[in-house]
Amino acid sequence: MAGLTQIATAMIAAYNAQDADTYVSYMTDDACEAGYRGAVVRDGKEGTRRGLKKMFAEFPENRAEVIGANELGNYVVFHERVWRSAAAEPFDVIAVYSFVDGKCARVEFIR
Repeated sequence: MAGLTQIATAMIAAYNAQDADTYVSYMTDDACEAGYRGAVVRDGKEGTRRGLKKMFAEFPENRAEVIGANELGNYVVFHERVWRSAAAEPFDVIAVYSFVDGKCARVEFIR
């Protein structure tokens, strides 16, 4: 299932290009982004698109680097290092990408 890791990697590439439209093209219509086992912060494909565009406007230098990756079944887990700007201190997150039929249905972040 290396294909799922490739999809999640393509999502990171779109994120780094600040291309919310391409990012959400890899998601199901009812996909969301949330804290791990917690509150949804971006609901649905359109909510995710709007939320990302707002964040990209606020942090135009925002980018993420994948430090490590694992895939098991329908899940991809990335250790990501995120910078809000070139001058800002980076922070690390664990991102759990859940897939249904080859599309990302949920991304949960542990920080």
